[in-house]
Amino acid sequence: MTQIASSEAHLARRLGLFDTTMLVMGGIIGSGIFINPYVVAQQVPSTVLILAAWAFGGLIALAGAFIYAELSSQTSASGGQYVYLRDAFHPALAFVYGWALLLVTQSGGMAAVAVTFAKYVCALGHAQASDNFAAFLAAIALAVLTVINCFGVRAGSTTQNLFMILKLIAIAALVAFGLSVSGPPATAVAKSTSSGIWNSVTAFGAALIPVQFAYGGWQTSCFVAGEVREPQKNLPRGLMFGVLGVIAVYLSVNFVCVHALGPLGLAETKTPASAVMRLALGENGARIIAVGIAVSTIGFLSQSMLTAPRVYFAMAEDGLFFSGLAKLNRARVPAFAIALQGALAIVITLSGRYEQILNYVISVDVIFFALTAATVFVFRRRVRAGLTFNRSEATFRVPGHPFTTLFFIAACAGVAFSTVYRYPHNSAIGLGIMLTGIPVYLLWRMRQAARQ
Repeated sequence: MTQIASSEAHLARRLGLFDTTMLVMGGIIGSGIFINPYVVAQQVPSTVLILAAWAFGGLIALAGAFIYAELSSQTSASGGQYVYLRDAFHPALAFVYGWALLLVTQSGGMAAVAVTFAKYVCALGHAQASDNFAAFLAAIALAVLTVINCFGVRAGSTTQNLFMILKLIAIAALVAFGLSVSGPPATAVAKSTSSGIWNSVTAFGAALIPVQFAYGGWQTSCFVAGEVREPQKNLPRGLMFGVLGVIAVYLSVNFVCVHALGPLGLAETKTPASAVMRLALGENGARIIAVGIAVSTIGFLSQSMLTAPRVYFAMAEDGLFFSGLAKLNRARVPAFAIALQGALAIVITLSGRYEQILNYVISVDVIFFALTAATVFVFRRRVRAGLTFNRSEATFRVPGHPFTTLFFIAACAGVAFSTVYRYPHNSAIGLGIMLTGIPVYLLWRMRQAARQ
């Protein structure tokens, strides 16, 4: 496609393997790992099941990383999932994905994380922030990151790398000090879970919802394929190294939380990381981890601001979005697309609707994960038939395909079912917002045809 050739010719390839690995880890590790362990413990209040849920979620993420590694090794175009869905199925499906990314999955998530950052910053000053002040501070953070990323992919990547290293230091401190805690009283260690097989299965499925949310984000590194050096080699490697690193981090944090608080204590503690550090170092410990969480959230925002706008850039290059979003500034980055992402996240932040939007994310996200995994079958069949459609043969292949790929698709279907089963109202709204992309796509196509 001429648009892809154009983007490859003009986007600056300045990201190496280390940058890509940091992007993968930065896209996954936000505030979720510091908070979500208690949500998982509420669903499965057993040490074995808590760790099993995080390990199983890690296997799902690793299977997904295998799939995206193969897909990214076939093309060097920016856009990630958008490009894969467009080339395998139809531009309409790809547009609906990009539309949902802009309105639900990315912007709502960024707004919620930005407010989390603001509240932890205020807590460091011993101040109880009002919702309005937290939203204002969050909007400033989003605006600053928008400006930084408009200065170029190197500036955005360096900022993201710095925050990623700092958050890893904070997590290492949490694990190290948490292991020094003697542990909970014997009465807080176990709880009977004999509630029937079906209830146990649905509870484990429900536990996977916050786990999958915490593991989500590794796929966003593929959005910037057009700015990665040797993307068909560095992207697959970055995905593998990044996801494996996060699995190790998440299992370590959850082991420490269960060790220090016990499964019942963890289920009753909405700020488990702070509770662990408070047990280890008193109030100073709680303040230290608050700094770590603030750094982690701002690092996640930096990664999101760097990666997601490349999807809207790719949509605009295809003539399916505002043409200005495909323009590059002097730093050779899509500044208008970056500004759009930042502006919408700020609007959602100031509107106070981020929590509602965040509730709609998982049901939409896992559907597109499963559809993207299915593209592996499509592309492999085309290669066997000699129909490459501007894609080269994969230099990385999914280990254990088709079983690994089918496992990922089945896992996504299971999480989708659990989400709809547990939260039917939120799921319906999320799917409804996603489907509004269909008439918007048709209108854009009609507009495009009228201009020709």
